[in-house]
Parts: sequence; structure tokens; C-alpha cells
Amino acid sequence: MIISEMRLHPVAVADGPLRSSYGRHAPYALRTIVELKTTDGLTGISETYGGEGPLAALEGARGLIVGRDPFQLTDLWMSLAARAEQESRGDRSQTMLVPGENPLDVHTRTFAALEVACLDLIGKAVGKPLCDVVGGRARSKPPFSAYLFYKHGGGGGMGADAREDEYGECLDAKSMVRQARQMIAKYGFEEIKLKGGVLDPDEEIETIRQLRDEFGEKYPLRIDPNCAWSVETSVRVGRELKEELSGGGYLEDPTATMEGMAEVRRRLLAEGIDTPLASNVATTCFEHLPVARQLDAVQIVLSDPHYWGGIRAQQHLSKFAEVLRLGLSMHSNNHLGVSMMIMAHASAACPHLSYACDTHYPWQTEQDEVVLGGRVPIVNGCVEITDKPGLGVELDYDQLARGEERYRTLPYRKRDDEAEMQKHVDPNWKRILPRW
Repeated sequence: MIISEMRLHPVAVADGPLRSSYGRHAPYALRTIVELKTTDGLTGISETYGGEGPLAALEGARGLIVGRDPFQLTDLWMSLAARAEQESRGDRSQTMLVPGENPLDVHTRTFAALEVACLDLIGKAVGKPLCDVVGGRARSKPPFSAYLFYKHGGGGGMGADAREDEYGECLDAKSMVRQARQMIAKYGFEEIKLKGGVLDPDEEIETIRQLRDEFGEKYPLRIDPNCAWSVETSVRVGRELKEELSGGGYLEDPTATMEGMAEVRRRLLAEGIDTPLASNVATTCFEHLPVARQLDAVQIVLSDPHYWGGIRAQQHLSKFAEVLRLGLSMHSNNHLGVSMMIMAHASAACPHLSYACDTHYPWQTEQDEVVLGGRVPIVNGCVEITDKPGLGVELDYDQLARGEERYRTLPYRKRDDEAEMQKHVDPNWKRILPRW
């Protein structure tokens, strides 16, 4: 079995005007679907970040993947890493760059996309699900959380392609409770995460409190302001929400830098508040883990098979986190059903998974799904791993063509939340860290 062809499909996916400390989401999110075809007629698929940067990186790896035995992943990793060695010195945090745009981890993102497609091929060749190919599953129904966003009115898309606004405008505590109620009723989530860093911290504190009042202690709560707060504000919020974020909740990336996180942790502990701090900003690669542990800056690592280097790297991370006594979960970006299954298989294959994972999947629509048969089901907050080989999903080529056509008509080729804020909310808006 030799890889004979690589096909890349850049697609655009309708996305609502969601808010974060980075700004406002554009009407479309960009993704890339990868196909690897073999000499014996099999096709392996993957999904990764979109736009011209990820697409160019994958094109640059074409000569390394075509003609390769898909089992020989170690050599592929070494070849990509050797190329990137001179470019990978610097700050690999995601603080100032939206996820997927940091040039210093391009090779890990590229490898991850190719590795998953190869593992999908291997699973299909041997007739086994992907997670079983890499050692078997710790769980068959990985749990996910309700991922709430402050948002403006609108459901994404533009013009005749505009989508229904399922959740409406949500820019205060009351509307966020309504959003949570809708999402939990539809998908059965049992944990709740709020994307913060958008409104004044007092309004976001009130939102968490109203969520606790509405759903009670059985629903763990977490909040992620994407580094929008100073150390002082982070400590104040941690103090105000010490009860609401207890019992399986956490405070995610309240402030920038490993040192800032460590200071927040130290000051909260001094007040007897043991709310764990989670991160996908201060910890984005294996080199960060010992420092995070030594400084006690991060207690929960929020992984991502797309930028940590694939599903097997995710398994290594699981073991590292267990040894260092760190919790483990998974963060998320806009994605389609292929990525949903990548995340589910990665979660299934990692024994040390402490918290339900994030997912943006409820924010995408059936109209954009490229998986044959429609959307991946989320039942009781979980995605079930079936006995289907590989990732367990195939591509709907008509839908894929529609996504590619949307991509071709868009004027942008990378994510720029700041530009969207300037266009729709405030022409002078800039991402400032800290803002409060």
C-alpha cells in the first residue's frame, strides 16, 4: 500500500458573529480537507485549519507524502521537523495569534493532518477504527461540553447564503442562559464552558452566576477570557467565582504568559482558593509542560490533535500529563464532521482525559457538512465511536464541492477577528492584552 495521490480541498463554512478577546468571527470560517489515495484503491481523509497558510504548508509536503508507505509516519515526522528546525525558535504561545496562524508550529499542524489521513488509511486497510489502530480505546463515547459564546445577531453566511440565527443575539447574562438551555436541550451536554474576555468582567461574572443558578452544581462551569484580564482582574474573578468554578470547573487562560498564570495561581492559593487554571495559550507544545508544572502555572492542559502533532502525539501528551499530575482536556476551533471524529478518536485513545472536551460543532450547520450522511450525532453530550474502520466517516463530494465554491468566492484567505470588529462594531478596535 503506497500513497499515490494527495488532494487538498479548501472550504468555507458559515460561521455566526461569535465574540472573543480576539474580536468577532467572520461570516465564514476556513477549513482544509485532505485526501490521500493509495495504489490499492483506498482513500484516507483528514481535516485541518484553513486558508492560504495551511494550504501552502500541505502543498510543500506533497513530495514527502506521495510515494510513501502510510505506516512510515516516524520518518515523515523527522523529515518535516528537519525542515522546520531553523524556523521553530521563538514564542509558540497562541496569545497574540489566533489558533492555526502561528508560523512556529506549522510543521506540527501539517504532520497532524497527514498523520490522521494515514491512520484513516491504515484503519480501512485492516478493518479497524482509528483509535483501535493506535492501541485501543479508553472510552467509546468521549464527552464534550456546551461551548457558549457572546454573539451579535446573525447565523453566519452572507447574502443569499445567510443562515438562520438559531440562538439570536447573546450579549448579556440572561441571553447566555437561554443559549445554554437551547444547546443542552439539543445535544445533552453535561458540562458548560463560557467564552469570556468580551464584556466587562462583572457582566461575565454575573453570567457564570446565572448559569449556576439555572443548572445547579451538577453542571461543572468554566470560563475562558483568552488572556483579556490583568493578573489583578484574574485574581478578582477567581475570588468572586470560587464557588461557581468548583466541583469540576476551571478558569482558563485568564491572563497572558506562563509567569502571569503562575502569579494568579499563587495569589488565589494564598486566599485558600484552589480553582485550577487551564490553558491552550501558555501550553502549546511539549517543551512547555515541565515549566508549567514547575511554576504551578497550569493545572489542566487543553490539547488539540491538530496543533500538538496528531493523535499519537495526543497519546504522548496524555501520558506526560498523567506523570506530571496535570489534568487534560481538549480545546476547539470551528470545524466540520471530519475534525469532530478526529477529536473523538483522539479522546477515546487517551486514558488520561480529565474533563469533557470543547467543540464548536453546534455552531456549524447541516448545510456545510462534508461528511456523507450528514452531521455527526452528539447524544447525551457524547460522540460515539462505532466499529466502522478508520475515522468512521466518508466524504460527501457534492457538499465538498459546495464548500470549495464558497471558498473561491471569499475575499479573505486567513482568519482576522480584529478586522471583523473594525468592520462591524468599532473602526478603532484593537486587541489589547490585558483589556481589563
